[in-house]
Amino acid sequence: MISADTIVALSSGRLPSGVAVIRISGPKTRFVVETIASGMVKGRVASLRKLRAPDGGVLDSGLVIFFPGPGSFTGEDVAEFQVHGGRAVVARLLETIAGFEGVRHAEAGEFTRRAFLNGKVDLVRTEALADLVNAETEAQRRFAVQNAEGAQAELYLSWRRRLIHARAMIEAEIDFADEDDIPGSVSDTVWSDVSAMIGEIERHIAGFRAGEIIRDGFEVVILGAPNAGKSSLFNALARRDAAIVTDEPGTTRDLLEIVLDLEGLRVRLTDTAGLRDAAGKVEAIGIEKARAKAHGADLLLILEDMADPHPVALPREGIATLRVGTKLDLVQERAPAGLTGGYDRVISTKNGTGVTELLAEIARLAAAQVGEAGDILPSRLRHVELLGEANRFLLRATESPDAGQELRAEDLRLAADRLGRIVGAVDVEDMLDVIFSQFCIGK
Repeated sequence: MISADTIVALSSGRLPSGVAVIRISGPKTRFVVETIASGMVKGRVASLRKLRAPDGGVLDSGLVIFFPGPGSFTGEDVAEFQVHGGRAVVARLLETIAGFEGVRHAEAGEFTRRAFLNGKVDLVRTEALADLVNAETEAQRRFAVQNAEGAQAELYLSWRRRLIHARAMIEAEIDFADEDDIPGSVSDTVWSDVSAMIGEIERHIAGFRAGEIIRDGFEVVILGAPNAGKSSLFNALARRDAAIVTDEPGTTRDLLEIVLDLEGLRVRLTDTAGLRDAAGKVEAIGIEKARAKAHGADLLLILEDMADPHPVALPREGIATLRVGTKLDLVQERAPAGLTGGYDRVISTKNGTGVTELLAEIARLAAAQVGEAGDILPSRLRHVELLGEANRFLLRATESPDAGQELRAEDLRLAADRLGRIVGAVDVEDMLDVIFSQFCIGK
């Protein structure tokens, strides 16, 4: 696909910066580059040029690299200007390039969209590129790289190929049942493989929560009675005064959140209002928010002041919890032998005792939820929904032996269609705007 427009955008990070990368793609690329760079450019060779406006005025000096299509990221002629990262320099260059006839500023994700439409990447790799750009932790980077290199797409395509083969065998048996070179019955082999695939897809779908944790974070919520030390722990982990800490009960009335990087995993930690029955109207709203937040948590830290314990009830069963005894320094002052039994961890935010060990335990529990680093996991709810639809068609086909081979073969086709939609092997135009709108402008 050759686009009529040539697009341009800043593709590097926030300005000002040491170096800024301006990317251009489309049919006018070579003309624009050779006009601004004052001469011919050799493909795939970086050259230092003085960059000039069409009126001859010097804009900047920098490296120019030209990538002839189709051997480029987008499949079109592409070029990059590596220039000084000042705001005025970049603004003037973008203004100059967009001033050429047939050239305009790119929309969000438009470079990657062109790469997809030109067959350079599939949809799963496209989404992985967005994850790679947004990766903040080592686990997110590894996950995105694995998918960008095609592991996830190849899994879905392998299932689709097996279904296409199964359907072909079924239809061959229907159409050529009397031919000698067609096996007497391929049904047993085909439906055995389809049944095995149902289990494979189910196990893959079950890994979605681990993929969510890698991408979005392991959700940890701090709960406890007023003055249990929740905000003190929150501040200690944030390494700043993110929450107000006083002796007055009910100080925290809204949810406060920080993001931690623990052993390469993203962990979202939320401080909440102290749980108690007798509370004012505003505080009661905060308590209700705390309980609602706890329902969606991956881990609850139930804090209790060991010097003045006030137990709180869990919002629901089935959530992983750590019972944390706080104010260890006060307990040891009053009873040197310690009254710390019954807790998973004991800490003092005043002197830091136990805080490092608590963080290590949170990291261990998060890693246990993610599982093995090499697992191929779903990375989008879109994938899970289409995988679920595919499995429903497969189940209907395997559980309806009396429906007729033609109808069962049609279910195989519908299942393969859903797998194809994940990677973009079938028409997915209705999904493209949503997917590419998640990208930054220069990507």
